[in-house]
Amino acid sequence: MMYNAFELQKTLLSPAVKLASATSRLLLHPRNPIGKTYLGRTIAANNEMFARIHRRYPKPSFGIDSIEVDGAHIPIHEEVVFHKPFCSLLRLTRKDVSTAPKLLVVAPLSGHFATLLRDTVRTALHDFDVYVTDWIDARLVPLSEGPFHLDDYIEYVMEFMIFLGSGAHTLAVCQPTVPVLAAVALLAERSDPCTPSTMTLMAGPIDTRLNPTEVNRFANSKTLGWFEKNVIHSVPVNQPGFRRKVYPGFLQHMGFVAMNPDRHMKAYRDFYLDVIRNKQKDAEAHRSFYDEYNAVLDMAAEYYLDTIRVVFQEQLMPRRMMTVRGHLVRPELIRKTALFTVEGAHDDIVGIGQTRAAQTLCRGIPESMRKHLLAEKVGHYGVFSGHRFREQIYPQIRDFIAQHAPSQSTVQTALPEPSDD
Repeated sequence: MMYNAFELQKTLLSPAVKLASATSRLLLHPRNPIGKTYLGRTIAANNEMFARIHRRYPKPSFGIDSIEVDGAHIPIHEEVVFHKPFCSLLRLTRKDVSTAPKLLVVAPLSGHFATLLRDTVRTALHDFDVYVTDWIDARLVPLSEGPFHLDDYIEYVMEFMIFLGSGAHTLAVCQPTVPVLAAVALLAERSDPCTPSTMTLMAGPIDTRLNPTEVNRFANSKTLGWFEKNVIHSVPVNQPGFRRKVYPGFLQHMGFVAMNPDRHMKAYRDFYLDVIRNKQKDAEAHRSFYDEYNAVLDMAAEYYLDTIRVVFQEQLMPRRMMTVRGHLVRPELIRKTALFTVEGAHDDIVGIGQTRAAQTLCRGIPESMRKHLLAEKVGHYGVFSGHRFREQIYPQIRDFIAQHAPSQSTVQTALPEPSDD
């Protein structure tokens, strides 16, 4: 009922949102003299605030058309190279480089779209042929495609690694660190030549028993049944995924805001005043950030509940009890994949030590093939975006990968054909 009520509200408010948005744009148009007055900008600010609070935020695009290299703008080509019901594998590559190492960037499936890693991807394009997991909004996946569990997620990642072939590298940010570690362990166990050469795990909940955060405490304060009863809803009739059980994006967004309500209230108040005071650069920065932040997707209920149980409540990975399709995951069997773990010293979502725990689990990796970085003055999002990521963290990731990359003669160059499902 809640999801249906939400959709009804959005539909009923849609005409008013469009009118308010158009009014604001008209008043703030550079050629409109009214927009140069205090009263005109105040009316525009009121209309835009209404529109931004009540509008739907569509899935953003990566929008990386080019990158700057040595003062020159290098075009970037983006294409879908592998499609699955719940995920598409995007390839972003420089048109001037054909032999760059392959890097699989596994984006989080935890509310926001993969474009949250835009800065990560744009930075990596200077050195790599980048592939990104573009997770699909579950409300858009027909019920006929079946359920999507954490085991399915792990198998998707394994398929993508095999698709990239030998000699590739993988990087996981936050939520996917656990399934990526599981996928690499399963490939290593069967000595698959497509096991990644390096694995970079960034700010992820490998062992949530260590320095638990508010997120960890909340996940353990309720039973799995409570989550299923209170946050799982059916997709409404006006969506392709009608009747699919999901954790709706709008509820996730409410949770994000509830974690730091004062910060978001201040951001919106400052935006309102910036519009009135004609501080265009600051107002545009707010629009850019919240267009991304407010764009959320629905997660399949099975996957979400599996993650709550396996990662946060039972901590099966660090207890060496995690299974995939009944097969035990054994990180200690990883021996030829170099491991780099990264944490933020000021991370309030993933506690210090939770990601580094992968170093202990992967005891089969030689010490010479391991590295850990605790980034000072860096919060959760700063681990993978922002100037500290670009200037302090990424260069170490790039150099670590280069140090442990296989020689070109051992790299499998021909990619297998993707499946049609």
